[in-house]
Amino acid sequence: MRYKESVLLRNGAECTLRNAEASDAESVLENFNLTHQQTDYLLTYSDENHFDIAQERQFLLDKENSENAVEICAFVDGILAGTAGIEAVGTKDKVKHRADFGISLEKSFWRKGIGRALTAACIACAKQAGYSQLELDVVGTNKSAIELYKSIGFIEFGRNSRGFKTRSGQWQELILMFLPLA
Repeated sequence: MRYKESVLLRNGAECTLRNAEASDAESVLENFNLTHQQTDYLLTYSDENHFDIAQERQFLLDKENSENAVEICAFVDGILAGTAGIEAVGTKDKVKHRADFGISLEKSFWRKGIGRALTAACIACAKQAGYSQLELDVVGTNKSAIELYKSIGFIEFGRNSRGFKTRSGQWQELILMFLPLA
């Protein structure tokens, strides 16, 4: 799926949002590893990523050529600030209306409006792909993300008090949210 848009951030800087391309593989992989080191709110630790550049390139090429999945990059002054994407929950008739949403943003770019812009871009792509529901899980202590999602219209539909178990042995509650698209 292809996407491209420019948005103005809170600080007046321009941010280019576009679908990731195979040529972005190295920077996307570096950004993934960095963002997954900077916060404990994401699904994986950076050392759990076993993609090499060739695998990342193929992953991005598959997303670029997909009709119902996308990986979007956010660039500020030529720097990859973060990524977000959607993909089908499944292909069976009972779930093919649902898409999963994920996002990661490099910490120095937090609170500038990039997360909101990436989320809006993924919502637009989910609608274009024909999904009627977008879903996400968010760590319960990630207050700024929860506020963002609620302000966009996501609705909490459940909680998993033992959703994540950190390497230090701590439980992280996950809040399950969805956004009706149709």
